[in-house]
Amino acid sequence: MDLTSGAFWAALGSIILANVVLSGDNAVVIALAARSLPPEQQKKAIFWGSGAAIVMRIVLTLIAVEMLKWPWLKVAGALLLVYIGVSLLLEDDGGEGESHETGGMLAAIRTILIADLVMSLDNVLAVAAAAKGDTALLVIGTAVSIPLIIFGSTLLLRVMERFPIIITLGAALLGFLAGEMMFTDPAVTERFGELPHDVVNAAGAVGAVLVVGLGLWLQRRGRERGAEAPDA
Repeated sequence: MDLTSGAFWAALGSIILANVVLSGDNAVVIALAARSLPPEQQKKAIFWGSGAAIVMRIVLTLIAVEMLKWPWLKVAGALLLVYIGVSLLLEDDGGEGESHETGGMLAAIRTILIADLVMSLDNVLAVAAAAKGDTALLVIGTAVSIPLIIFGSTLLLRVMERFPIIITLGAALLGFLAGEMMFTDPAVTERFGELPHDVVNAAGAVGAVLVVGLGLWLQRRGRERGAEAPDA
């Protein structure tokens, strides 16, 4: 595509805008995964996690149309999101030592990649449509989106420090997305037909309640066990 043409810049702008708009939930996960790390580790986790996620998203965009036809893929993704949401609620305590920080950063990057992979299954279709089959344009537009996603994640981290309730809301978001994904899986729609939007939203609400409820219950259980344990 001609770099001087208006069509190129219009398509590029569409890809960047689609990535930014559709990456709001991804930014939440990135911030949640990095929040328990020391400040210097947070920056590295956000940078490498976001960069790797974007590269993975480019690859995923090229094959997403076929992947979304696979039965049970969204169900598996939904279960992963529930697990990630509950796990992020439980990550309240930081460890000690450099080895823990390194392991914590790698764990945060892994969480970012898995969550981004699952949540991007639907989102990449909009980005692919904006690219109109131009792979080079897709790569450029998605790469330009990286700083914007990193900025959003960094900003969310600062807000989370002041308002911890956002951590719970972020976990609820993952549960909501999990419920929606599960009820839009091809295996489910093939058996029950295309479900009404209200039903899908209700499934999302149940998923949100499930993740938050389970996470808070496990938190309380962990505190009770800690209080019952004999002092060393």
